[in-house]
Amino acid sequence: MELDTIHHVAIIGRDYQKTREFYVGKLGFEPLDEHIRPDKGDILFNVQKGKLVLEIFIKPDAPLRPVMPNPEHTGLRHLAFRVADVATCLQEFDRLGIPHQGLRTDDFDGKKMAFFFDPDGLPLEIHE
Repeated sequence: MELDTIHHVAIIGRDYQKTREFYVGKLGFEPLDEHIRPDKGDILFNVQKGKLVLEIFIKPDAPLRPVMPNPEHTGLRHLAFRVADVATCLQEFDRLGIPHQGLRTDDFDGKKMAFFFDPDGLPLEIHE
């Protein structure tokens, strides 16, 4: 079996406008397609930035994610994006009103990193 790259990452959001504005308007992902699925009670849209594709499901009645960091639950912990300069990126987040934690250094590789959050509180990371 050959598993050599990620095809896409799926995310569930509750508010179409806020989620689309965050990923497309603020983070700069390009819309690929959109599917309104009344039989499933959701909207699915795909966005892309570089080689990364996010498959975003909008489910207004989806249960809220447990508050991070404690207690942590089994499953995907966070999604990390590589950036050239974390400090500059955090300044841009401030300008765009994107909530984030402070600049820190990764304990293992010594590189700068920070966590930020989408409209539903999904933890995301930027890492040099």
